[in-house]
Amino acid sequence: MIAVVAVAFGSAWVTTADGTRARVRTVPCVVHVGGRWPYWRKTGLVVRAGAPAVTVTVPRAWRSRAAIIWGNAGTPASSLRFASCAGRAREGRAYAGGFYLRARSGCVPLVFRVGARAATVRFGVGRRC
Repeated sequence: MIAVVAVAFGSAWVTTADGTRARVRTVPCVVHVGGRWPYWRKTGLVVRAGAPAVTVTVPRAWRSRAAIIWGNAGTPASSLRFASCAGRAREGRAYAGGFYLRARSGCVPLVFRVGARAATVRFGVGRRC
């Protein structure tokens, strides 16, 4: 079961419920920022306290179209790892960041991996999936 990650879109939440299912939401309001990754959408990521380490990855086929950044990653990346943090299960560790895109919108898949389990969740960034 992968019940340790939530990605926030304003008041809507997308949670990886297990290795096969997740609710998907649209992330509106993509901003043009120029540069190598000209489009940006800020959104938070929360990892439940006490959960194992979580790796979030942009699939290889999407790496020329999308990148992610959360926490103190510094530059957009194709994969980020969030270490396990102590705390009560009802608490979470929040990370600022979001999506960078080459196009104005996309149905961006992210793979959330906890141990040997993985779930792919598609995010409608700037449009519905």
